[in-house]
Amino acid sequence: MSTTTPPTHPQRAGLHRILIVGGGAGGLELATRLANTVGRRGLSEVTLVDRYPTHFWKPLLHEAASGHRDPASHHIEYAALARRHGFHFVQGELEALDRSECLATVGPILDLNGNDVLPRRLLRYDSLVLAVGSVTNFFNVPGAERYALPLENVKHAEEFRQKLLTACIRANHLREAGAALPEPTVNINVIGAGATGVELSAALRNAINLLSTYRLNSLEPERDVRVRLIEGGPRILPALDQRVSAQTHARLAGLHVDVLTATPVSEVRADSIVTVTGTELASDITVWAAGVAGPPLLKALDGVELNRQGQVLVDKTLQTLSDPRIFAFGDCAACPSSIVGVFLPPRAQVAHQQAVYLSQSFLRRLTGKRVDRFTFRDAGTVVSLGRAGALYQGDFGLGLRSLIVGGRAASGLYAFVYRRHLFALAGLTRMAIETVSQWLRARIRPSIKLH
Repeated sequence: MSTTTPPTHPQRAGLHRILIVGGGAGGLELATRLANTVGRRGLSEVTLVDRYPTHFWKPLLHEAASGHRDPASHHIEYAALARRHGFHFVQGELEALDRSECLATVGPILDLNGNDVLPRRLLRYDSLVLAVGSVTNFFNVPGAERYALPLENVKHAEEFRQKLLTACIRANHLREAGAALPEPTVNINVIGAGATGVELSAALRNAINLLSTYRLNSLEPERDVRVRLIEGGPRILPALDQRVSAQTHARLAGLHVDVLTATPVSEVRADSIVTVTGTELASDITVWAAGVAGPPLLKALDGVELNRQGQVLVDKTLQTLSDPRIFAFGDCAACPSSIVGVFLPPRAQVAHQQAVYLSQSFLRRLTGKRVDRFTFRDAGTVVSLGRAGALYQGDFGLGLRSLIVGGRAASGLYAFVYRRHLFALAGLTRMAIETVSQWLRARIRPSIKLH
């Protein structure tokens, strides 16, 4: 039974206590920026809370799941970054809030036997920032939560990669043994054709080809492994321009990905999925990438208003509607867009711009200056298809058609987004060293994880 300790981190007199919950792309960037500004100026003490000890950039999860990127080489240690920049790190998951006392309860950390490594703790705050990301929305489809894999974190990505590797090794062995096998032998279904589903499908095709080249020589990727991308709507990438959708569809077909549009899923079973028309599709591995919702922990926070997707309702300054001392941003927040009644989408660039805005607005608040409203400026969207290239769509608010860019320019933009994230956290020198290190590792190791 876990006990609760008194508030931790003794404070220096007069410091404004900013508590950030969630160390994803937005939360970690905000903690770093605040520590480098209001922290160094002696205006505030910054504390970051996350249930994990390390950070992995979520947009790269499809590469981890397909084996193209080893998470161990791309983790960022929260404690190390906190030491470097001067903020506190507390490991644990937010359990409850006492808004009247400005106290946050952080849950215990347990060992494999269920014993406390760290007890339940109480943290005081003057300003609380919720940046807890999102979870998979299964839309109450029967069997989906039980049998379909989400792709929310490194654990999920590794679970999928192991299932993929196991299925391919088994099929290769049976081919070597001369067994009579159905064609295809392995069926992988990716449900949801947004950016995550599209990028994962493309990465899987390349991964299976590499597995055949490096290790599984009897496996014929196109014959033995079917990759389906299933979308309930009329086209893939529904949030983007129809031209991007059409070009991406064609490139996926060229990669031998079976794209099924206008095919809503009504049930997920252990070895198949069922569409609304009653068609049963064989499935050895099912991935659910069809939508997101706010994490369940938000429902336990007394007095924090949520929308139907479980996201925190905020105003144009990213403050919650019920408590101006509580802020929320990123995927967990329902932030108004320039269109009445429409919220900003759960995208990495939204979280990045909101982190920049909050770092600046806290500095202005603490120095007695006026705070402007947050304005999102769409820098465009880039979708990576691995070796099949990338596509970029830019909307510049000029009343013109979207700019569509492909080829090396789009691939370069995709790589730049991750480098910008590293730069925001580690600075130019460390980002450059990390880039060179990753380039060297790619030259001396196989281009896919084989075990």
